[in-house]
Amino acid sequence: MTKTSAFPLRRTLLLLQACCLAMSAQAQAPSASAQLQQQASQPLRSGLDASGFDPAVRAQDDLFRAVNGTWLKRYDLPADKARFGSFIQLRDLSDERVRAIVEDLASRPDNKRPVIGSVEQKVADYYSAFLDTVAIDRAGLDPIKPALARIEAIRTLAELAQWQGGMQGRFSLPINLNVSPDVLQPTVNRVSANQGGLGLPDRDYYLKKEDARLAKALKAYEQYLETLARLSGEVDSAQVARRVLAVETAIANAHWERVLLRNPAKRNNPMSVAELQEKAPGFDWALLMQSAGLGGQGRLNVGQPSTATAVARLYADLPLADWKLYFKLRTLDHAALSLPQAFREARFALRDQALTGIQVEMPRWQRSIAELNGALGEGVGQLYVAKHFSPAHKARMQALVDNLLLAYRESIEGLDWMSPATKAEAQLKLSKFISKIGYPEVWRDYSELKVLRADPIGNAERAAAYRWQRQLARVGKPVDRKEWSMTPQTVNASYSPTLNAITFPAAILQPPFFDMAADDAVNYGAIGAVIGHEISHGFDDSGSQYDGDGALRNWWSEADRKAFEGIADKLVAQYNGYSPIAGKTVNGRLTLGENIADLSGLQIAYKAYRRSLQGKPAAKIDGFSGEQRFYYGFAQVWRGKARDEWVLQQLLSDPHSPSEFRANGTPINHDGFHEAFGTQPGDKMFKPAAERIRIW
Repeated sequence: MTKTSAFPLRRTLLLLQACCLAMSAQAQAPSASAQLQQQASQPLRSGLDASGFDPAVRAQDDLFRAVNGTWLKRYDLPADKARFGSFIQLRDLSDERVRAIVEDLASRPDNKRPVIGSVEQKVADYYSAFLDTVAIDRAGLDPIKPALARIEAIRTLAELAQWQGGMQGRFSLPINLNVSPDVLQPTVNRVSANQGGLGLPDRDYYLKKEDARLAKALKAYEQYLETLARLSGEVDSAQVARRVLAVETAIANAHWERVLLRNPAKRNNPMSVAELQEKAPGFDWALLMQSAGLGGQGRLNVGQPSTATAVARLYADLPLADWKLYFKLRTLDHAALSLPQAFREARFALRDQALTGIQVEMPRWQRSIAELNGALGEGVGQLYVAKHFSPAHKARMQALVDNLLLAYRESIEGLDWMSPATKAEAQLKLSKFISKIGYPEVWRDYSELKVLRADPIGNAERAAAYRWQRQLARVGKPVDRKEWSMTPQTVNASYSPTLNAITFPAAILQPPFFDMAADDAVNYGAIGAVIGHEISHGFDDSGSQYDGDGALRNWWSEADRKAFEGIADKLVAQYNGYSPIAGKTVNGRLTLGENIADLSGLQIAYKAYRRSLQGKPAAKIDGFSGEQRFYYGFAQVWRGKARDEWVLQQLLSDPHSPSEFRANGTPINHDGFHEAFGTQPGDKMFKPAAERIRIW
């Protein structure tokens, strides 16, 4: 493996592709190999979109705008988008591909329609049902009336607890149950309980009323609640909205702040149901568990004990009638996209216009794809990868992952702030990483899920019930470490601390993240940095609290942990100084994990790139050195624009920094960047070597 991963990336991947083609189609192997050899001999292109560069901006002053400045000036956000960039570009491409597959199935005549019960039938009918707004408008409130009637029938707090147990997994409740690996025994699935129940993105929208932007959003939410109440037949809709908003504000007051939620040790609070009842009296927790199908569970983990205590008190203190109104409007909000036009328009006015700045609603077909992916994601994924992802792609990505892991191993060994004993633990964790590429080995079985062509609300309800039953089936059982939490058509990547696994879905493995026709430098700066980013999450401020088996365990010496936290504090201070919109700054503590992953991931990708050169200088392409192209490739990935409303929401609730600061805030700490561009004192991105932040 060492020799293979030292090859230039392009040559390695071409060899892998030739191997895969030979195994899958031996008769055509000679011509395929000849074609690949011809491709390898052709002049490399940089893989950079120079049309987006701004020649008036130097990389030494602003890497983000040097690479993206002209694009930023020329590109106007479409009216139906809150933001646009590489991830959205590929998401739209993925959606278009899924749309073509699904609409082909849905448009077939009756005698050629997919077999009832097949994945193809369920995918086509789920999509068609959600897409048919004429039928939705004609049905009115009839499809949702049974759900509203169940809420109206609640007469006691016990019945309220029972109803919430039955609604687990449907939408966010004040306390949500789920089943996941036990952080102390990660080979076994356990029950956990966590805070939820807010209709706005974060507690600050309710509590920081002195902030004009947040106050405006809160007013829009109150108007939305009033509209939901009026459309559902409430006589005094304004009063109903005020009562429901009072309930949500009380819940928001009980919520932990997001920075605190990032600490897994504080979220680890195992206790029995009886102990929870003692700590949080006023609500029947045992009945909640039993109604959810979790009766008889000896223990559960309570993520935010003080929230559970406060919410239990609220159940006892607030009028039952207010709770029923709250759950009624939560139900209507959750179903609004499948309700008549007036509900859809009200939802758009809040969730798109007020909260993200969008002016025109996303096409209905694309919303339908999003709903479909949530309900039958791996069913769609099967169809997607059959058409748009080959075994060769998987092999290509595995070569990159192996190379980055090797570079990480070497980097850990060279750390000057970590003791040998802690290094050994870090190396052990790294050796146990699991990589998931493209698509899962075993597809999810949807045979028990019933989908009807003209029942969008029923389909969504049955899909939620199916997902919840899958969770129940896991309780107390061994963790399936091969299971995926993302679909193949998702444009993203992830790290799971309890599985110690990195995941790269098929849809992200294409330009601008990975371009087979481009030279090594840009690919390492783009997808290489993504791989390094996800590996680095295993060693960020949160992920580093888990060991290689996924257990929450302190494997650090006290001195090493203190040194790590001291370096991390410098990164917090750096990002606290960035202001994407007037009067608002990045929360360096909230974004610390992602910023560490960006910093370390790019550093490791650069080391891997340099290692691939085997001591030889990279050829100049388009007048740029290989090292310059590496950083340009990284900055190109973060090309993007966003509306202020969306940025505000991001600053409050998203652990990722805005794109500009990911593109600039990371390289400024890299020796390689300063060497590649020859930065000098006075350059805006110059940072003295002694002040550069280096973690992994």
